[in-house]
Amino acid sequence: MAIIAVPGTDREPGRPAPPRPTGPARTSLGRKVRDNLTGHTFLIGAVACFAVFSWYPMIRGIVMSFQRTRRGETTWVGWDNYSRIIADPSFWPAWKNTLYFTVLALVLGYAVPFFVAILLNEFRHAKGYLRILVYLPVMLPPASALFLFKFYAYDPSEAGLFNSILKALHLPTSEWMQSPEMTIPAMVIASTWMNMGSAVLIYLAALQNIPGELYEAAELDGAGIWRRIVHVTIPQTRLILALLAMLQIVATMQLFIEPLILANGAGAEDSATSVAYLIYQHGFFQNDLNGAAALGVIMLVVLAGFSAVYARLTAKQD
Repeated sequence: MAIIAVPGTDREPGRPAPPRPTGPARTSLGRKVRDNLTGHTFLIGAVACFAVFSWYPMIRGIVMSFQRTRRGETTWVGWDNYSRIIADPSFWPAWKNTLYFTVLALVLGYAVPFFVAILLNEFRHAKGYLRILVYLPVMLPPASALFLFKFYAYDPSEAGLFNSILKALHLPTSEWMQSPEMTIPAMVIASTWMNMGSAVLIYLAALQNIPGELYEAAELDGAGIWRRIVHVTIPQTRLILALLAMLQIVATMQLFIEPLILANGAGAEDSATSVAYLIYQHGFFQNDLNGAAALGVIMLVVLAGFSAVYARLTAKQD
C-alpha cells in the first residue's frame, strides 16, 4: 500500500505535527520588550510630572524675567527687570539676611543633629522612644510649629518660655522677634527644632553602618570620645555629611515661612526680609511678576553655581 503525503507538509498521515520551535531567544526578547515597556511607562509618567510642574515653570519664569506685562500687554524689555530689582533698597539687605541665616543654620542647625545622633547611638535602651521624640517636631505642620514659637516661646514678656528660663538662670531676657539683633538667631532656633528630626535619623543610619572594630581599635590606642568622633565617626560619615550640608544650604537659602510667620514678613528694621520673601512681596503685594521672576532667576543662578562648586569639590575628593 502506498503512503500518500499530506499536501503542504513533509510528514506521513496519522503522525502528530511536531511542536513549533520556541527557542530561548524568542522568549527572552518578549520578556525584554515587556520589561522595557513597563519601565518606560513609569518613566514617561515621572518625566511628564517634572516637565509640567518643574521644568515648564522654570523656563516660563526665565522668559518672564526678560518681559514686562502691563494691562494684558507683554513686551520684551531685556535686562531692565534685573536692573530694577537690583536697585531695590531691600535687595542687598535681603541677601545679607539670607546668607546670615544660612551660615548660622550651618553652625547650629547642621552640627546639632549630628551630635544628637551620636548621643542617641550611645544609648542601649529606649532607642525607639527617643527617636520618636526627636522626630516628633517633623510631623507637626510647619505653620503650627512656628505659631507655637511665636506666641509661646518667643513671647517678649516674662511669661514667654525662653524668657522664663533666662529669668530662672538670672540672665537678661530678650525681646526675641521684636529685636533686630535676635531675629535671625531666633528663626534659626525654631527652624533647627522643626527640621532636625529627619537629619538625626539619616545620621543614625550612617552611624550604625560604621564597623565596631574601628571604635575598639581606637579605644585600645587610648582615644577618648572626642578623638573617636574626629578620627572615626566623621571620616566614616563624610559622604553623608557633605550631602546633607549641600541640601541644607540649598534649603536655608530659600528661607520664607519663618520670616512670614515669626516676623510678619520683614521684621523689625527689615531684619527678617529674605530673598524668597522679597520675591513673594514683589509678586503678590506689588503685582510685579516680572521683577519677582528676575529675582527668582538670580537665586537660581546662585544656587546652581554653589551646586556646581560642590560637585567639583566632591568629585576631587572621591
